[in-house]
Amino acid sequence: MTASDLDLRQTLFCGQCFRWEENPNGIFSGIAFGKRCVVRQEEKNFLAENPIWRTYFDLDADYGLLQKKLSCISPVLKEVVQYAPGIRILRQDFWEALASFIISQNNNIPRIRGIIARLCENFGEKFDDGYAFPQPQKLLGLLPEDLSCLRCGFRARYLLDAAQKVCAGEIDPVSLQKMPLEKARAQLMTICGVGPKVADCVLLYGLHRMEAFPMDVWMKRAMKTLFPGMRPEDFGEGAGLAQQYIFYYSRQHPELFLEKKSLELSDPQKFSSGRKL
Repeated sequence: MTASDLDLRQTLFCGQCFRWEENPNGIFSGIAFGKRCVVRQEEKNFLAENPIWRTYFDLDADYGLLQKKLSCISPVLKEVVQYAPGIRILRQDFWEALASFIISQNNNIPRIRGIIARLCENFGEKFDDGYAFPQPQKLLGLLPEDLSCLRCGFRARYLLDAAQKVCAGEIDPVSLQKMPLEKARAQLMTICGVGPKVADCVLLYGLHRMEAFPMDVWMKRAMKTLFPGMRPEDFGEGAGLAQQYIFYYSRQHPELFLEKKSLELSDPQKFSSGRKL
């Protein structure tokens, strides 16, 4: 897999990360692992030459093979995959993914971005061109009122509990990587405020557990409409990637959910590439 197969807009704005922006000139700018990356879609090949960004964008994985396997599951999924084939599952820092998805609860994207920006500006280390995401040790010993500058409400208590448990080794990414998915999910759910959806987001985006399939209200509607009767485990080892394709497709086609009647999986003509669903 090379950077030529990567679509930056599809990957960076499909709900898996919150520290990237695109300006009107088509320049993408973001921060990860304490480094800033500035890149255009047409100049993205340099990402493969930098070990940090090569890993971050998962450029060594064979997404073509994963797409073929997913496309064989159903004609609907094949159409969904073909709609945004440039999506990749980013290999993000575990703690940043955990904190970010705690912040994301019952929240909208602009507000999530704002809270994370204030978290970095107030507690992260400054470098030449921005602020790194603060390590959990920076939050140890703080009280919820100490995070009032973030304006994150009830999530302050959840962030502090997560930081305490990570620093104490109660939540250990190495152990979570090795556990069966159900056990890892349950372990993450010992953090105050972390439910199944946030836990699965952390497993998928923070630990690259590709079998994790985050389910929120939107995804439940998408599954009911596009894949009635199917379960996340039906998508196999690439379930997490399937989730991203389904999520992106569904958000781009809200008119699907105005229909009361579920679409028939057995009629691939309803999903022909010539029709906007």
